[in-house]
Amino acid sequence: MVAAMLAGQAQAADLLAITRDALDNNSELAAARATTNSVEEGRDVERADLLPQVNASGEVAYNHIFESQSQAGFSGTAGDDSYASYGLNLQATQALYDAINSREVGVAERQIDQQTYVQASTEQQVLIDTSSAYFDILRAYDILEARLAQERAIGRQLEQAQEQFDVGLIAITEVEEARASFDQSRADRIAAESDLQVAFEALERLTGKQYDSIERLQDDLPIALPEPASREAWIDLALENNPAVLAQQAGVEVARQQVDVARAGHLPQVNAFANYAYSDSDNDAVTNYDSNGQIGVNATLPIYTGGRTSASIRQSTYALESTQYDFESQRREAILQVRSLYTQVSNDVSTVAARQQAIVSNQSALDATRAGYEVGTRNIVDVLNAEQNLYNAIADYADARYDYVVDLLSLRRQSGLLDEEAIAQVNRFLTGEGQVNFTLPEQGDVYDTSMDIGERPQLEQ
Repeated sequence: MVAAMLAGQAQAADLLAITRDALDNNSELAAARATTNSVEEGRDVERADLLPQVNASGEVAYNHIFESQSQAGFSGTAGDDSYASYGLNLQATQALYDAINSREVGVAERQIDQQTYVQASTEQQVLIDTSSAYFDILRAYDILEARLAQERAIGRQLEQAQEQFDVGLIAITEVEEARASFDQSRADRIAAESDLQVAFEALERLTGKQYDSIERLQDDLPIALPEPASREAWIDLALENNPAVLAQQAGVEVARQQVDVARAGHLPQVNAFANYAYSDSDNDAVTNYDSNGQIGVNATLPIYTGGRTSASIRQSTYALESTQYDFESQRREAILQVRSLYTQVSNDVSTVAARQQAIVSNQSALDATRAGYEVGTRNIVDVLNAEQNLYNAIADYADARYDYVVDLLSLRRQSGLLDEEAIAQVNRFLTGEGQVNFTLPEQGDVYDTSMDIGERPQLEQ
């Protein structure tokens, strides 16, 4: 009993909670964050070459010396000696002027800027992917409800047709027409069930979690034109905030810094250095140790490197040109996407209203067709087609509502404005009533009023 009570009190996950799960667990975003950390460490790697460098080395050796000498008219001499020797060297250097390493630090800093925008772009992509997957579940569930209602309605029509055929009121062709429509409705329902299952699995892939149920979208969701109500204003926002555009722009700066690094190959390098060396041995012939120290400055000026420096400059210059074209391409793509999405959202507003009106119109058409069927002016095919049109209109209306929400979020994503706050604004229009889970909808729903098509007119006695 306690388990049943707790299960009944389980709260459905909403869009904001699932979005936060995705931000915490999404593998693509985790990879982007790790890459950002790696790029940030690259700056310290390059900066280390400009800081003091201190090295120590030492050696211990065992030496064995054997000498044998002879000279004409004199007896030879021989010697044999073994001893150990010790040595220690310390070296310290400090770059005084190193244009190459200094500019490589600048490259690393620009790469951090670029990767930061790449991570922001990945984060916004995760947000839009998660939102799309969430509303795809709701879309699939609403369509499944419509297909179940359609199947029940046509199933009831098939039963009525079979009963009327059994008593000789209608021909077998009408039964077969109803059976064909029923079989098609079953196929549509099975496809809708599959779509719902796939939609839940897509959400799990993004978040790494399973959800028993999610909240539904309220019927009072406002369907309005995006603000600001100007396509050019959205384009300006995209050029200022779109992280993909900013990442490409930062890439241009990276390439420009790399040209400076290549040009620094013509410049000198100046370093200060200090050395200390100590050596000793236990050789019986040597009683003292040796030590020496040195301090100074050295400079290196490349005069001719086989054309490597000039070739590097040309190579990096072409790479800069390539990144500039990539930036322009990304800028144009962002403008195109914003224009397209703004137009699509504007059309979605009209489409939702039209789809809603289509339900009313198709319901009226079905009622009129029923009435005609009852007086003998319409046949069963007309009724089945009217029912099909009604449930298609219901499914199309669900499609249109979710298209509007996803397209609006996509517009914000292309403009660089998609964040948790934008998700929270949509989340306010979700409700825990009528939670959506992978359990198929219960029999009996708001569409049952459309199922009774009326009785076939009786033959006169």
